[in-house]
Amino acid sequence: MEQEEGSTVIPTINRHEFTIFFDVTNGNPNGDPDMGNMPRIDPETGHGIVTDVCLKRKVRNYVEITREQGEGHRIYVTEGAVLNEQHRKAYRSLREEDVDKFKELKPKDRAEASLLTHWMCDNFYDVRTFGAVMTTKVNCGQVRGPVQFTFARSIDPIFSQETTITRQAVTQEGADKDREMGRKHIVPYGLYRMDGYVSGHLAEKTHFGPEDLELLWESLENMFEHDRSASRGQMALRKLIVFQHETKLGNAPAHKLFERISARKITDAPSRSYADYEISVNSEDLPNGVTVIER
Repeated sequence: MEQEEGSTVIPTINRHEFTIFFDVTNGNPNGDPDMGNMPRIDPETGHGIVTDVCLKRKVRNYVEITREQGEGHRIYVTEGAVLNEQHRKAYRSLREEDVDKFKELKPKDRAEASLLTHWMCDNFYDVRTFGAVMTTKVNCGQVRGPVQFTFARSIDPIFSQETTITRQAVTQEGADKDREMGRKHIVPYGLYRMDGYVSGHLAEKTHFGPEDLELLWESLENMFEHDRSASRGQMALRKLIVFQHETKLGNAPAHKLFERISARKITDAPSRSYADYEISVNSEDLPNGVTVIER
């Protein structure tokens, strides 16, 4: 499906919902700095939590690594980036005068405001995907992104284990190396589920097209492969399930589609691997216009 905007043809997409399952073994998937970097836990149920921001960071990192900041694939929220300077790039592309001499910049009118926002969407993958608030002193407006993640939640309560670690070297001369010890928080095993949404309506506004959508699936499938660290242990994307609609506005309520996906533990022993779970998708009697894709 395509829509013409002036002389520009903008590819559009239909609505999608998706669910991912990922697991962690002997690692900390998302530490809470307010709790000594312990794994995030729902205190009432004991289920583990991984924030949407944490997972979006991994998608951004994957795009940055694999597309090398190529045309249309720059990353807006990246390590060391000064956001005002990111905005200033949009002004440089639209104005002939020297915009670098002004500390504060704002659009001259609505037309320029729209051009600035669209420039940011067209050049920064994460802006047109997740949206951004760019109303700083160098103002490029605000974008509501078509792709939204929920918090990931573990299928079962997790057990957060604190282990003591030692190191051979000491911090300063004269220190007793026997006291050079630390602590590390790990989850022996946890299987997490996250639900996500892709709005065809908002995708049209940010110019998020079919190639961007395919890159999103690629990023989700590979986001842990380039994000290894000792603290995170072994993490892997186990399953990606996509509900594809035939229309931009969708053919069924999202919550009814998500309810078709279930995960259950198939052992009475404490879970220690993905083989201890069974994931199923009820694809019978799907609403008209909805297709299930398992990747």
